[in-house]
Amino acid sequence: MKDRSAKYRAFYAQLICAAARTTDPRIEQAFRTVEREPFVGPGPWSISVGGHPYVATPDDDPAFIYQNTLLALDSTRGLNIGMPGAHAYWLSGCAVREGETVLQIGAGSGYYTAILAHLVGAGGRVHAYEIDQRLAALARDNLKDIAQVELHERSGIASDLPSVDVIYVCAGAARPAPEWLGALRPGGRLVFPLAPEGVHGGMLMLTRPQEGPVWPAKFLGRAQFIGCAGLQDADAARRLTEAFAKGWDSVQSLRTGDAPDETCWFAGEGWWLSTAPAPSPTNPVRPHADIMQA
Repeated sequence: MKDRSAKYRAFYAQLICAAARTTDPRIEQAFRTVEREPFVGPGPWSISVGGHPYVATPDDDPAFIYQNTLLALDSTRGLNIGMPGAHAYWLSGCAVREGETVLQIGAGSGYYTAILAHLVGAGGRVHAYEIDQRLAALARDNLKDIAQVELHERSGIASDLPSVDVIYVCAGAARPAPEWLGALRPGGRLVFPLAPEGVHGGMLMLTRPQEGPVWPAKFLGRAQFIGCAGLQDADAARRLTEAFAKGWDSVQSLRTGDAPDETCWFAGEGWWLSTAPAPSPTNPVRPHADIMQA
């Protein structure tokens, strides 16, 4: 069975990297190396292609879990291990490097935490936050042998977050949490779904500048996630739906401290996204127009 799993992982890693349009060999190696079996639990499993009903696998053959699909952790609540091709694309976009410190919001059962740990290597660190007690217990058990991972069984919206190079958020939000912005080191990247519960939003990457209130910003593509507790807003959800219907790939910066001008694509309380560029360029990754669920 181990040999079969290794064969499936090799194919799966190539498949999702092709879907993600990434040629980064470190991304492929991470997905090839990390076994999914501990993170999905015993089969049969419920799987889905984003936006479609779950389908139960006929048995527990691991071939079913090495596909570019959603894997249900709790189908009644819509809690999934997200679409691997989407995550491969977003991880390529934020370019996690060896030795960096990463903060992950929404660890789930820990699968993408393990992927992040592989990318930062033994000299890096991953702080993973999971507010759901059942999922946090699963993640703690699944990640116990990965020395560079520290699991926090609480909300990732807090004033005492560690200083990090990358923040990778796996829960939809109506705004970037000020605590996340404050935790980023200069040059650090925040990747989060600007997508409140039930909204087809976008995976937004913000880069902290060396100084100043204007941050380079870029949507890496469309995204839909389960909502992040504490960062939901019904009015913002309605306005974001309207904004995404009119386009999204022209956003180039996040701005604070001044009133929105004619370049404003979307405005929140105390912040807004602009189509005008920031002084520092964004990562040149091309946006992916597909709607992806996680």
